[in-house]
Amino acid sequence: MKVAFATQDLERVDAHFGWAKNIAIYDLSPDSYTFVEAVQFAGDLQEDGNEDKLQPKLEAIKDCAILYVAAIGGSGAARVVAQNIHPMKVAQPEKITDLLEKLRVVLNGAPPPWLRKILSKSGERNFDFQEESENV
Repeated sequence: MKVAFATQDLERVDAHFGWAKNIAIYDLSPDSYTFVEAVQFAGDLQEDGNEDKLQPKLEAIKDCAILYVAAIGGSGAARVVAQNIHPMKVAQPEKITDLLEKLRVVLNGAPPPWLRKILSKSGERNFDFQEESENV
């Protein structure tokens, strides 16, 4: 599955989706992750109310299942969700590699229902999880 990150420095999730200079895209599996590409954006990215700036970003992430951001406006979030991409907001800047590793660990365990849904739609994994609270 592909995961996108809104980033200014290509190392951390540290950008508002609409204001991001870069979108870093990685391919993630339960075993590993691989850098796919970094899409760069120019122009007046901080102009509020300029919805046109979102279209190139939405196009860049169209094949992604998850988008990590520092922040995202209501209109941007609605447009991301409309493309069946799950936005994830980080509370403070976090290293992209740390987030990928955390997500990889979750994929190897018992992913939450929203992530199971994403993976089942993409055909990435067949789920047959036992309940964690099962007592023997």
